[in-house]
Amino acid sequence: MDVKPLSPLDLSIAACLVVALALLSRRFRLGLEKRLLIAALRTTIQLLLIGQVLRVLFDNSSLVFVVAISMVMLTVAGREVTARQQRRLPSFQGWLLGTSSMFVSSFSVAFIALAVIINNDPWFTPQYAIPLLGMLLGNTMNGIALSMDRMTETLWQQRQIVEQRLLLGETASQATAEIRAQAMRSGMIPIINSMAAAGLVSLPGMMTGQILGGSSPMDAVKYQILVMFLIAAGTGFGCITAIWMLSGRLFDERDRLCLDQLRT
Repeated sequence: MDVKPLSPLDLSIAACLVVALALLSRRFRLGLEKRLLIAALRTTIQLLLIGQVLRVLFDNSSLVFVVAISMVMLTVAGREVTARQQRRLPSFQGWLLGTSSMFVSSFSVAFIALAVIINNDPWFTPQYAIPLLGMLLGNTMNGIALSMDRMTETLWQQRQIVEQRLLLGETASQATAEIRAQAMRSGMIPIINSMAAAGLVSLPGMMTGQILGGSSPMDAVKYQILVMFLIAAGTGFGCITAIWMLSGRLFDERDRLCLDQLRT
C-alpha cells in the first residue's frame, strides 16, 4: 500500500489549526502566539529543506555526507538545549556542555544500534542512520534541557542551604546529591512516561509511519520497541553526563558555589 500524498491544501488546513491556537493564545493573554507562529514557520522551512537534502543523500550514500549531516544536527541540538532555560551557562559553555553530553550518549547508542543490532550493509546507510540519530538527538535534547534547567533553578533557589552544607564540611558532591538526582529524574520522566503509555495510550511516531508506509504491524512494533529502548538509554546517559559536567562547572576547585556566571 502506497502512502497517500498530501497536497498544499491539506497542509494549509493543518496550519489553520495552529493559527487558531495562536489567536486563542492572544485572546487569553498567554503570550505564546509569536513563539508558536515562529516555531511553525521554522518547522515548515526546516523540514522542507531537510527533505531536499535527504533526497540527495539517499541517492548518493556516503559516510562523509552522513557524518556532515549528523554534525549539523548535533550543533543545532546543542544550541537548543540551553536556548530556553531559565538560568543557563554563558552561550559557548552551555552549547559545549549540551553538545558533548549528546555526542557521548546519542552517537554511541546510535552506533551500537546501526553497527551491531540492525547491522545493515553498509552500517551507515542514510535511510537508517539519519532518522535514527534524529530521534535520539531530539529526545535526548529534551531530556538534557529539562535536567539542566531543573539543576540550575534548584541550585539558585537553594543556594543558601547548599552553602551552609559546604560550610559544615560537606563536599560539593555531597551537598548537591539530592538536587542532582532530582534533575536527572526530571530529564528521564518524559521518556519513561512515553514507554509506559506506548501501545495503550499512544501509537509512537515511527510505528505509525511504518504502518502508513505499508509495513507489517508486527515489524513496525519490533522497530518501535528497539527505538524506544535506544531513546531511553540515550536520554538517560545524556542526562547523567550533562548533570555531571554541569556540576563541575558550577563549583570551583575549592568546592565553592559559583552561580554568578548563570544568565537569565
